[in-house]
Amino acid sequence: MQITSGWLPTTGQTRTDTRLTSLGALTPTSPVATRSGVLPGSANGQWIISGFTVTGSSAMTATVYPGRAVIQGTDSQGAYPVALTSNVDLTFADGDAQYGRIDLIVARVYDDSYDASGKTEATVEIVQGTPAATPAVPATPALSLPLYQVSVPAGTSAGGGGIAWSTALTGVRTATVAVGGILPVISDSRAGAYPGQYRDNNGQLERWDGSAWAAYPPVPTWQSWTPDWTTSTGNSTPSYGNASLNCRYTKIGTTVHMTFDVIFGSTTNFGGGGTSDNWVFSLPVGAASTIETLGWAVLQDDTQMRSIARIRGYDSSRFWLEISSGMPNGNAVATTGLTDAVSPWTWASGMHISGSATYEAGTPIVVRPL
Repeated sequence: MQITSGWLPTTGQTRTDTRLTSLGALTPTSPVATRSGVLPGSANGQWIISGFTVTGSSAMTATVYPGRAVIQGTDSQGAYPVALTSNVDLTFADGDAQYGRIDLIVARVYDDSYDASGKTEATVEIVQGTPAATPAVPATPALSLPLYQVSVPAGTSAGGGGIAWSTALTGVRTATVAVGGILPVISDSRAGAYPGQYRDNNGQLERWDGSAWAAYPPVPTWQSWTPDWTTSTGNSTPSYGNASLNCRYTKIGTTVHMTFDVIFGSTTNFGGGGTSDNWVFSLPVGAASTIETLGWAVLQDDTQMRSIARIRGYDSSRFWLEISSGMPNGNAVATTGLTDAVSPWTWASGMHISGSATYEAGTPIVVRPL
C-alpha cells in the first residue's frame, strides 16, 4: 500500500487523503489521529476559548457563536476541520411534565461514505436527553464534539418562563492545538499524548510524564531522611537509639536544601571514642563535589549553652561538623576541632544538634542498555 500524501498526486487526491495529511500536525492521539477539540483563542485575547460559545437568547432558544474545531473520526477516516462563520440559533423542546432532562449541544459531522447517513455536512445540533428522576447526559454521537450540557427541568416551556440560562448551561468544550503547543484545559482530564507534552490547567503549567500530569516546574516536596551516623575511623560507631530525629530535604533541579535536627535520647550510643573518632553523617543526596562549607549547625548541651559548627563536606556523600565557636558565656569549649563523643563536650541525653545546608547535587550515573 502506498503512503497517503496530500497535494502530491497530479490526480485522484480524495477528501480522506486531505483530512489524513493536512491535520497531522495537531495534538496526536495515535500515530495518525488527532485530538478533537475547539481551537483556542478570542478576538481580544482575554478568553481561553471563545469559539462555539453558547448563550441563551430567548425562553427556549440558545445561540451558538462562531468558532473553528477539529472532529476526529477513526484512524483511517481522518480528522474533519469545521468552521462556524455566523451565529446559529437552536430551539429546545419543552420539558417533560414529570421529570427533568439533560440535553447536549454538539458540533457534528455526517459523512455518508462512512456512516450511510445520506448526508455529507457539518452541523451544530441538540442531542435530546431522556427525562428521568436523576437525568443522565445523553451519549455523544459518533463524529461529534460535545460543546455544552443544558439542564431542562420538568415543565419548562416558553409560557412558563423558559430555561434558566444563567444556571442551565455547563460548558464541556475541549481544546486542541498544534503538536508541541501548550494545550489549554477547560473541562477534560484526558491523558497526555506523549511524554514532554505541556498543558495549562487553570493557570498551572503541567507536563505529561508518560503516566500522569505533573506540575511544572515540579512543586518542591520535602522528604524525611535518617542520616547514617558513623565515625571517620570506622571505630566506636554511634547509634541513635531513642533519639528524636527531624531531618528533611528537598531537591529542586540540581539544588538540594536540607535540615538536620537531632535530640539525643536516653538510649543513644555516642560511640564512646576519643577525639580521633570524628562523627560523620550521610547526605540525603550525593553532592557534586566535596564542599568545604555546606551550611551551619547549632550544638546545644543540657544547660542550653550553644556552640556553632560548620557543616563541612567529608566527601561527596557525607559531612561532618567542625566546631567554629566557643561558648556564649565566653568560656572555651572542652575540645575543639571536629565533633565527636567528647567534642565540644561530653554528649548526653537531651543534648541537641540542629542545622541546615544547601548544596549542588551530583549528576546520577545513568546505565543505558546496549
